[in-house]
Amino acid sequence: MTEQNREVITGSDFKRMLSGAHSEFLLEYEQLNALKGGGQLPGTHILRTMGAAIMALYEVQDDSIGGLARRAATGAVFGARGSAGVVLAQMFRGLGKGLLGKQDATSSEFGKAFQYGILYAQRVIPEQQESPFIASARAVAKGAYHAVRANKPITEILQAAIASGRAALADHDQTEVGPRIMFTFLEGCLKGLDGNFVSPAVSLSLGLNARQPGLPNPVDDKVRPYCVRLLVRNAKINVPALEKQLHEFSSFALVEREDRYISIHVHTDHVGQLLERAVGWGPLRDIHVTNMSESHALGVHDALMPVALAAVAENKVQAKELEEAGINIIVPGSEQASPSVAELLNAAHSDLAESYVMVAWSREFWLVFRQAKRLLGSRVELVLCANKQQQAAAIKAFDPLKTAAQNAHDMTIAAGLK
Repeated sequence: MTEQNREVITGSDFKRMLSGAHSEFLLEYEQLNALKGGGQLPGTHILRTMGAAIMALYEVQDDSIGGLARRAATGAVFGARGSAGVVLAQMFRGLGKGLLGKQDATSSEFGKAFQYGILYAQRVIPEQQESPFIASARAVAKGAYHAVRANKPITEILQAAIASGRAALADHDQTEVGPRIMFTFLEGCLKGLDGNFVSPAVSLSLGLNARQPGLPNPVDDKVRPYCVRLLVRNAKINVPALEKQLHEFSSFALVEREDRYISIHVHTDHVGQLLERAVGWGPLRDIHVTNMSESHALGVHDALMPVALAAVAENKVQAKELEEAGINIIVPGSEQASPSVAELLNAAHSDLAESYVMVAWSREFWLVFRQAKRLLGSRVELVLCANKQQQAAAIKAFDPLKTAAQNAHDMTIAAGLK
């Protein structure tokens, strides 16, 4: 009979694990950039996605492992960049699902949550069932499963998962980036749990540390994933002054008068901070909080046009060309510096249009665009082009009198994608 394992993983343990994973990616991201299979600069995209995940835990009061895992998943999904970043974010999402509602977790519960994470990561690339990443992911999940069944402590579960994954890759291409990303993440978590890792750019216990020049700054990847809408009954509010104040801790803030009320629309990372201030502005009503990193309906609020076009521009020249071609919303980004899911969602939340057609010009953006579509649903349609020539042909086929779905269909045909 297997001896009962009484190990408990706390929220503090979880923070150390993620700090360790971020530290490991700091050491490895340049080597990951040189590998194949993850697009351009996959290591940088992974590091920035990881930065968004850990910044979501910075200065958070919640100490439950379930709450912290959910916040980290929200940050990763919303801040995901590039194909590699989207896959890592889905691993976080599965981990958060497995730990939902738990104050602490047993080794068995945490091991099962890791299996959820691997499953979610696999689902995001179903068209590559025989890839080295899928092969190693299945082996990692299998190794974790057997260690969980044997009631092993979490360090041994992680070690078994890594060993099983590496064994499965013995006959595969060792230059593929996907498996290396997963092993780097797991090894970093293991080092963080043991306290055996170099000092990261963000210490979740000590604060922001000094950084070396040239390293991506995780502060730049801090996301504001909660959309808050509310009404305040106070006709004397200075609207411009309040909007300026809100911009100090939000990525988007809109304040408008509606009869006897002031309508407030904010994207923030700390809902409590906003509501604490709002209580002092006057009586509140119709408070709505939406986690934009999860599938949600995008309400229409006096949109200026029925359908708008959105696209990515890598510089001012391309931005001007796209605007002249008819693009309404420009999102900054390039193949080397992929736009985040957050930047695409913020564009759609601008209330410019009732619906949107997002047009990509590189495969580097496809998973990020698909993730935005997955979160926003039918209000957003995609035209996924592989180059700028296809994108130009697609844009010419746009008709503002047609629906987003009709336009996406016609634009896809015009680009030669069907």
